[in-house]
Amino acid sequence: MANETKWSIDQAHSEITFKVRHLMIAHVKGSFKTFDASIYTVEKDFVSTVIDLWIDVSSISTGDEKRDEHLKSADFFDVQNHKQITFVSSTISNAGKGENHEIWGELTIKGITKNVMINAQFNGIVKDPWENEKVGFSITGTIKRSDWGLVWNMPLTDGGIMVSDEISIICEVELINKGKKDLIMELESSVEKNTN
Repeated sequence: MANETKWSIDQAHSEITFKVRHLMIAHVKGSFKTFDASIYTVEKDFVSTVIDLWIDVSSISTGDEKRDEHLKSADFFDVQNHKQITFVSSTISNAGKGENHEIWGELTIKGITKNVMINAQFNGIVKDPWENEKVGFSITGTIKRSDWGLVWNMPLTDGGIMVSDEISIICEVELINKGKKDLIMELESSVEKNTN
């Protein structure tokens, strides 16, 4: 099997954020502080990218401690029973708009897996002052939280609801080129570790 290029997330220059409409008149923003991914491409062809992302749900932060605790409770993410959000890519295609790409994959929240599409804007590839090769992406998407069982809400006296169903995803991701690795050798190493 051909060599693949491995990429790691530059944690200091990446963020996974979201926003949701509150009382139907404003937006509340939040982020997940702890996340990582296994990312591979064939050479530097990012349409070939394979992504296996995990997010520590307990790292959620919205700037309000009480709200964060509520989000971790069984009303929302149920962190006690579902510690991670994961995303595994299936296909990546050029959307026909320059450097825009569509990433399809399986998003798992609270043990429920759904196929979703997110948009990735390629922002360029450069070398930093320490000769590390880096690539940047701006990622956006929209999901309905109810599709993953996140249905908690409160009605308003005028007939509205407290929290919208629609969630906007906004991510800035900077990747570091970790070099080429032969996939067969990596699989053999993984098997050896699991059998010891």
